[in-house]
Amino acid sequence: MNSTLKDPVCGMSLQADRALSAFYQEQEIHFCSEFCRYKFFEHPEIYTTALVTSSDEGNRENRKIAYFSMEVAVGSAIPSYSGGLGVLAGDTLKSCADLQVPIVGVSLLYHQGYFEQVLDDWGAQEEKPVQWEPERFLRLLTESITVTIEQRLVRVRAWQYDIVGLSGYTVPLIFLDTRVEENAEFDRTLTDTLYGGDETYRFAQETLLGIGGIRMLETLGYQGIERFHMNEGHASLLVLELLSKQHKGQTSEWDYNSIRSQCVFTTHTPVPAGHDQFQYDLVQSVGEEIVPLNVLQMLAGDDCLNMTVLGLNLSHYVNGVAKRHEEVSQIMFPAQPIHHITNGVHSWTWTCDSFRILFDRYIPGWSKDPAMLRHAIDIPKTEIWQAHIDAKTELLELIKVRTNCSLEMNVMTVGFARRSTSYKRVDLIFSDINRLREITDKIGRLQFVFAGKAHPKDDPGKELIRRIFRVANQLKGEISVVFLQNYDLDLARILVSGVDLWLNTPQRPLEASGTSGMKAAHNGVPSFSVPDGWWIEGYIDGVTGWSVGSREQDASDLESLNQADGEDLYWKIENLIAPMFYRERKRWIDVMRQSIALNASFFNTHRMVQQYVTNAYLSRS
Repeated sequence: MNSTLKDPVCGMSLQADRALSAFYQEQEIHFCSEFCRYKFFEHPEIYTTALVTSSDEGNRENRKIAYFSMEVAVGSAIPSYSGGLGVLAGDTLKSCADLQVPIVGVSLLYHQGYFEQVLDDWGAQEEKPVQWEPERFLRLLTESITVTIEQRLVRVRAWQYDIVGLSGYTVPLIFLDTRVEENAEFDRTLTDTLYGGDETYRFAQETLLGIGGIRMLETLGYQGIERFHMNEGHASLLVLELLSKQHKGQTSEWDYNSIRSQCVFTTHTPVPAGHDQFQYDLVQSVGEEIVPLNVLQMLAGDDCLNMTVLGLNLSHYVNGVAKRHEEVSQIMFPAQPIHHITNGVHSWTWTCDSFRILFDRYIPGWSKDPAMLRHAIDIPKTEIWQAHIDAKTELLELIKVRTNCSLEMNVMTVGFARRSTSYKRVDLIFSDINRLREITDKIGRLQFVFAGKAHPKDDPGKELIRRIFRVANQLKGEISVVFLQNYDLDLARILVSGVDLWLNTPQRPLEASGTSGMKAAHNGVPSFSVPDGWWIEGYIDGVTGWSVGSREQDASDLESLNQADGEDLYWKIENLIAPMFYRERKRWIDVMRQSIALNASFFNTHRMVQQYVTNAYLSRS
């Protein structure tokens, strides 16, 4: 049943097809009149509380699914994410709101965010705390709970952000926060920084998320939850809280199957070292004894607490985030049946303004049913190209403002933006600079736009950023190379839509899924990517983009792999990609249309959420 739309200023009920609309903090808001729309934007802070008075209030017991994630990206102004995991979580909840899935999200509030990236003239990264005011965007709830950390009772409060879907249905997102006056000084900092601090800090945060999250939902009145979805292992302690609550007061054996039937686990990490593990001495000194140690060791590992193993062992449905990732995960955890649901992106969020207008004209209803984007194959080529030019103009103007560097509209522009870490191989495109020069002299000029943060403790990742700066200086006057600092949601949306080609060169098989190329596809930008993660499912060479190297290459000899991939990359740019862009524009636009019709229509979170509902939320096996 569709939710009723209400004007946040006057409170009147609205008909969707007659209401005026505008966007505020990435939410579509509906108004009965120009008068109310003007009033809202005159003083939005007065009326934002009206935006959260939808079906959540008084109906918390009707929520059936709880979605736990260490990070959730709902907008650049709320720095509760670091990268792909958080963006995926935010896009998932947005699609749940659009599709009216009865879900509630749970995460932590980070007062200092992940970090603000500042780069000097040589590309050296400095991390600064993010400055923001939660009360401007979130609603503080009155309820609170306690969690024991290092034998101290820590008070936890909650903030709520409501994600409003296209039909007005609301998905509440609960942020847990320990910055409470009565807490000890250290405890007040536990929700300061995402992925910060030492092992004690990290385990304390995961205790807050898993154990505190379950307690907060119960205190808030979410009594009807039937499924608990762990988005990666950070929230796995929730299974212990559920097990303890179920066992409390009983003398019988632990009913593991009862808990297992309620839990769903999604893994995003294709390497064993990437899964959180904690020594049991630390677990016992920092956390609560929710279950006896021998029970915990049986569930999570004899030697240390492996958060992924704990989540896997008490979940009835486990999935990787791409078909290839299922295969890799099954090798890592052979005793656990692992499925796959390939990631997607929220179509409306990641489609730029010019393509939204174009899709609205030719494919009405696409934002509610992104599968309809398959009809993009019929959009006139001239209009596809003009929408792209509009997006590219916005990107080049932003680059001029941020870097004082003027890129050229008619030059093929290649984008690369993701976390700066070694396995992403951000500098593979510069492995043979002289070869790159030869290509530009022979076929046509190229220009490159980079962005991405390195984790504060990842020195090799930071060195990669400095290398891009050195290459930019080395190629000055020949090939333009710019690096945009402080990569966030707003910058990502402009970047993925404004470049001509999206480049992705991870070391296989370390890309669990990847979603940046999916975002590019929604804007008609083809990908040039290593066949790993989602791209194995998404690429048809010369139709939706191009592959860098082959899927079956030996990944054990990294030097040889880099050399082979680099050679294939240069060969395809020289012989296939750049010639098509410069000399066969109609064929290039065909690839753009096919990227939308074949990839954007499938690799979206509407399809993904529907698969979770069918395969994980409604199924018990």
